[in-house]
This record gives sequence, C-alpha cells and structure tokens, in this order.
Amino acid sequence: MGFFNKKADPISQRSDQLTAKIAELESRIQQLSRHVEPEGTRRFRSTAYPPGVPHPPAPSPTNGDPVFERVDRRPLDDVAPPIATNGHYNDMGARKFDFPEWLERVKRQFRGRPASNPKLVNYLAAGNIHGLRPLRFERRVARNKVIALTLLLVIVIFGLCCFLVRR
Repeated sequence: MGFFNKKADPISQRSDQLTAKIAELESRIQQLSRHVEPEGTRRFRSTAYPPGVPHPPAPSPTNGDPVFERVDRRPLDDVAPPIATNGHYNDMGARKFDFPEWLERVKRQFRGRPASNPKLVNYLAAGNIHGLRPLRFERRVARNKVIALTLLLVIVIFGLCCFLVRR
C-alpha cells in the first residue's frame, strides 16, 4: 500500500499536453499565414448580392476607439420590490418571527454552497474524464485503507493488553 506516494495528476498532465499542442498549432498557423497571397489580389464572393452588382466598400479600420451601442435598460429598472403583507409585521411595525423562513435559513447553513461548475462535478463523480478513476472507486479505496488501519490498530491494542495482563 503506497500511503506516502503522491500520484501524478492526470488533469495537469493532460493540460500540459494540450498546451504543447496549442503552441504547435499556433506556430503552424503563423507558418501558413506567411504563405498567404497579398491582400490586394484577394477576391471576395458573396451570395448577399447578385452577380454584377458592385459590393459596398469594406469598412475602414477604426483608430482604436470603442464603439458603444445603446442598451435598453427598462427591463433592468422595472424589477418589482418584494411584496410585504401585513401578516409579516406586528402592531409596532416590527417584523414578526417567521419560523418556516428561519428553518430554511438554518438548512441553508448546513447544506453548503452549490458547486461552481456542476457539470464538472458530474464528470468527476461518473468518471467521464479520461485518466481519472470514478469517485465511487476512490471512495472504496479510501474505505479499505481505513478498515485496514483500524484492524491493525485493534491488533496492536489487543497485543498490548495481552502483554500487560501476563505481567
């Protein structure tokens, strides 16, 4: 049993492989872009205009200034505030104790945060990432290690007890 061995991380290995492949593809793209014909000899074909109709001029490159579009903000501003009923407040205007709402808050405290990427969590649990073992297998291995260590501890304690009783 390799208790103190650090296993290689298959995700980081795959990440390194993909990074190397991306670098290779980028160098290939640069090589191919050098062999492209000059800009002036390119011919554009479009199905948007019938043959014989001149194409509109290509837009000239801007000087780097951003282009802003008008945004309709009405859907953002029209959010209705939550409706407060008179049943939630007492005669003094203070909010009453709401047991079901308090119970939900307590439950939320014990549930923990939802996963930031639930799809990745499903992949890890099902073992769909190549090179990773399923989570159930990892749990089984961890459980077997705990059982083996517990049995070893029981045997050692039993041996000590037998040794001390004979004295």
